[in-house]
Amino acid sequence: MGGPAELMLCAEEDLAKQCAALIEAEARRIEKKFSRYDASSAVSILNSQAQKSKVEVDSEVAALLNYAAVCYEQSDGLFDITCGVLRRVWDFKAKRVPTQAEVKAVRSLIGWEQVEWNPPYVGFRKPGMEIDFGGLGKEYAVDRCVALAQQAGIPGGFVNFAGDVRVIGPRPDGQAWRIGLVHPRKTGAVFGSVEIREGAIATSGDYERFFEVDGKRYSHILNPKTGYPAEGFESVSVMGESCLLAGTASTITMLLGPQRGREFLGELGLPYVLRLAGGQVEYFPHTVGLDRSE
Repeated sequence: MGGPAELMLCAEEDLAKQCAALIEAEARRIEKKFSRYDASSAVSILNSQAQKSKVEVDSEVAALLNYAAVCYEQSDGLFDITCGVLRRVWDFKAKRVPTQAEVKAVRSLIGWEQVEWNPPYVGFRKPGMEIDFGGLGKEYAVDRCVALAQQAGIPGGFVNFAGDVRVIGPRPDGQAWRIGLVHPRKTGAVFGSVEIREGAIATSGDYERFFEVDGKRYSHILNPKTGYPAEGFESVSVMGESCLLAGTASTITMLLGPQRGREFLGELGLPYVLRLAGGQVEYFPHTVGLDRSE
C-alpha cells in the first residue's frame, strides 16, 4: 500500500480481533492482485497478455477500469492509468532527471484512448503499453476494508493506509476523529488537522517520493501529457464519501494545478485543504474546521 497501515476498531475484543483478521486478509488480497511490483499479480499478467490479444477480466477489475475511464474523461486526460510507463525513465532512487528524448519516447505509450476496453475484454493498441492501478488501488482497498468492518457490525473506528483515511464510525463518545495533515516540508510534523465523523480524506503531495536537483523538486506525481511532475501544490487533501473518490480527486487536483484544481473541486462540491507551493494554505468550506498547528 506504499506506507504504514493503521486500523482502529471500536468494538468488543473478540469481534475486533475477528474483523481485524478479515481486514488484513482483504488488504493483502488486493495488494497481491493489483501490485505492479509482483510479476505474478493479476495486473502484471494482464499487462503481459494484453500485448498479444484481448484479455477477459473479472468484475472487480472491470469496475476499476470503468472508474478509471470516468476519471480520464473528467480530468481532461490527466488521470490516466496508462502513464505508469513513465517510471521507466523516472528513477526516484537514482535521483536522475530524464532527457526530453527519453520522456518523449515513453510518452508514445501513454493514452487511455489507446486501450481497447470492451467489457469484459481489454487490450492494447501498442506493444509496450501497460495499466497501472497505483492511483486507485490503495484507496479502493481502504473502502473495501471499511465495508467489511461495517458489515461485521463495528460501530466506530477508521482505516488508514499510508495517510489515506476512511472513518468506519465516530469515536465511542460520539465525537469525530481528528485527522492530522502531514507537513510537506517538515518530517514527522503536521501543519493542521480536521475532524471527521464519517466519510474519507485522502492526500496527494510532492513529498511522498521526490528528489531535488539544483534546488528544484521533482515529485512522483507525473503529468501524462508532459511526462514531467505536477507543479503548484505542496499537498492537496480532499474529503469525500469514499476514499476512492477523495483520492482520485486529490490526484487530479494536483495535476490540474491551483487555478483549474480549485474549479474542479468546486464543481464536485468536495471539501478540501490545499497547501500551495510556498506554504500558503487554503481550505473550503470554512465548516471544514481546519485546526492549524503552525
